[in-house]
Amino acid sequence: MEKKVLRRRVLNRILSVSAVSFLALWLVVSSAAPFAAELRIGLSADITTFDPHFVAAQPNLTAQKHVFDSLVQVDERGRPIPGLASWRTVDSITWEFKLRTDVKFHDGAELTSEDVAFSLERPLTIIGSPGGYATYVRPIVAKEIIDRHTIRLKTAAPYGALPQDLSDVLIVSKRAAGQATSADFDTGKAAIGTGPYRLVRFKRGDRIELARHDAYWGGRRPWDKVTLHIMPSDPVRTASLLSGELDAIEHVPTADLARLRKNPAFRLEQAVSWRTIFLHVDQYREQPPGVTSKTGKPLPRNPFKDARVRRAMSKAINRQAIAERVMEGLALPAANVVSPGIFGHDRAVKAEPYDPEGARKLLLEAGYPDGFAVTLATPNNRYINDEQVAQAVAQMFSRVGITTKVEAMPLSVYLGKARNREFGLALLGWGSLAADLALRSLAATPNEERGFGAWNWSGYANPKLDELITQSLGTIDPAQREALARNAGALAARELAFIPLHYQIVTWAMKKNMAYTPRTDEFTFAHHFRPQ
Repeated sequence: MEKKVLRRRVLNRILSVSAVSFLALWLVVSSAAPFAAELRIGLSADITTFDPHFVAAQPNLTAQKHVFDSLVQVDERGRPIPGLASWRTVDSITWEFKLRTDVKFHDGAELTSEDVAFSLERPLTIIGSPGGYATYVRPIVAKEIIDRHTIRLKTAAPYGALPQDLSDVLIVSKRAAGQATSADFDTGKAAIGTGPYRLVRFKRGDRIELARHDAYWGGRRPWDKVTLHIMPSDPVRTASLLSGELDAIEHVPTADLARLRKNPAFRLEQAVSWRTIFLHVDQYREQPPGVTSKTGKPLPRNPFKDARVRRAMSKAINRQAIAERVMEGLALPAANVVSPGIFGHDRAVKAEPYDPEGARKLLLEAGYPDGFAVTLATPNNRYINDEQVAQAVAQMFSRVGITTKVEAMPLSVYLGKARNREFGLALLGWGSLAADLALRSLAATPNEERGFGAWNWSGYANPKLDELITQSLGTIDPAQREALARNAGALAARELAFIPLHYQIVTWAMKKNMAYTPRTDEFTFAHHFRPQ
């Protein structure tokens, strides 16, 4: 009898200890539940489409890269790393990509070389894009499927930038997207990827709802659900973070930095962006839109075609003042097409010194002693303080005799007008993994067959620059390629193919119990946020 009582007491103690242990474990799991349940991020720009091949715009890619993967990925400092595949050069014009064998689409189907071949062909079929991905895949002249997980890509000539190009070409399911329209991606019907999250709902102008892809080849992410809230309004984005409606935001407004730094409930992360903010200046039409005499009459010729006028405009800009005052320290004066640390950045190319008197002299020499009038177009919800930057530039131009008014609009409207060449002078931001790649899109003579000049709104054309870009991209040796890329960048700077303003410094803000490694490419990825 005593033994039974003793046995019962021991058992009760074990059960009691187990209950306490279970309670402690439950409390630990419960305390982590907010991380496991949902991550809510405020994005700074609208997502115009979920079709990953329609337009090469970073806001779209930010959302799409949660759902789709690429053969090549890019680390936080802009270096290409294996994604869905590893790669090697078989010879100077042949690249072999070995696919991972553990990759499943969201519908359970296996990723194969057929899906890759289809995804590299599809951008060439897109019609009506303001700037699509044809440029990135056009160098590929042949695709050879070796086996289910091996594909070889051939280029017409040596092309060293292929891995960087392919980092932004997202892989879709041939079965799901074979006959799909862009609308089918927006509804989710064709949005079947291999990424860490599945698309649940895309509501343009409002939000993107995502659910974790548990079979993701990179391992299960810490968040069951992710909601990307589209919040172009800076005050609204910050207020939503402070109120607890959001867990993290990108592109922290300069006006809110000091307040968030002082708040112990939040963490800030920063990086010098790959993005250069610059002005496109129409150099191909005799009567560019928005360029007139000060009385509103047409000018006899396009003043922007004169390099002296472009130089005068560059001298009129006080870049240091923009960086310090308008951007409140979140910028560096720019001279190159790519920012410091990016492949092909040339430290020897310096930002144009502020020289309003020199600007006036150049205008006089060019035959514009009284100046002229222009309209500067800009998005007002895409880059940090974009409209404020444009207004500051307008004031600086006006001081030297170029009377300037600003036409600001949402990015969704701006891109359509830009595609239709409705601007004579326009502000744009461009981020790239390499100087030669940026120049190919922004300053090379437009040539659809070669994939040159897809975003060259200015119509600038220089055969010497085209040749340097061609030589650089055609060089497999990285050191030789970078030297050529620097030469090309220096030439574009001397010619003022476009007018650089500044390099952005990008900031993320998040709850204190979260962490994020800041990225030079500015991408905001839910799967890179970590609970602390």
